[in-house]
Amino acid sequence: MEWNDLRVFLAIARGGSLGAAAKLLGVSHPTVGRRLHVLEQTSGQVFFRRTATGLVLTDSGERIFGLAEEMERSALTIERRIAGENDQPEGLLRISSADWFASYVLGPVFAELLRRHPLIVPEVIAGHRLFDLTRREADIAFRIVPFTEPDIVQRRLTTLSYGLYAGAEVPLRPGAEGEGVGLITMNTAQAHYPDVLWLQELFPGARTVFTSSSRTVQARMCALGLGVAVLPRVLGDQLPALRLLDTGQAPPGRDIWMGFHHDMRQMDRLRALADLAGEMIGTA
Repeated sequence: MEWNDLRVFLAIARGGSLGAAAKLLGVSHPTVGRRLHVLEQTSGQVFFRRTATGLVLTDSGERIFGLAEEMERSALTIERRIAGENDQPEGLLRISSADWFASYVLGPVFAELLRRHPLIVPEVIAGHRLFDLTRREADIAFRIVPFTEPDIVQRRLTTLSYGLYAGAEVPLRPGAEGEGVGLITMNTAQAHYPDVLWLQELFPGARTVFTSSSRTVQARMCALGLGVAVLPRVLGDQLPALRLLDTGQAPPGRDIWMGFHHDMRQMDRLRALADLAGEMIGTA
């Protein structure tokens, strides 16, 4: 069996359909169907059966699933080792980060990185999804929670301060419990974040009017006068359309963690970014 055919097999098993597998692999739906047909024809086995909820593994499929995952781990290890031993500070560097952090914190780091190493091409994958560094979904990640995956080299870079903001020209006259104030917060999936709980405790009588997982979107809605928002100071302080509110107590800050797979630690372009990030924004 060819490794590429087993990659298709694993994608179908994990996605549960040809369409989901096509998205995971970045190929067309018919391509996945053809590759599965070839794999089953070559092996003389049927690996999936169709059900009302999608494709599920047959007994034959179950028997090779674990072996295919072992082969995948070996192939990924080889890829990481080859990439990690590249001695040229050039090429694509995939970086996972929240959009605001990439713009307002990493922006100067990227500028200096490209000044020193113009052949490196940073590719920022912005968002809150925790990418799998073992599968090389990203080469290096910056996030607000520590890494728990095995074989990850990580460092707490710094702790960022947060502040409460309102539109620069928007009058704010809250009631005793915050009545009349609109709250702009993280969405439901991030409702447990410390700054969300802090804001709700500060204004228990206020009403949530807008939620978003993007701090940049929150800042924009705040500037348009929808309500107040807790934002990283490095973001909010740079926007003239916002004003920092003095509440007598600051919202809780957040630690920033940087991590990458240990097999990638010798990749020159990754090391260049990691060292520069530690030099320019690291405090711990």
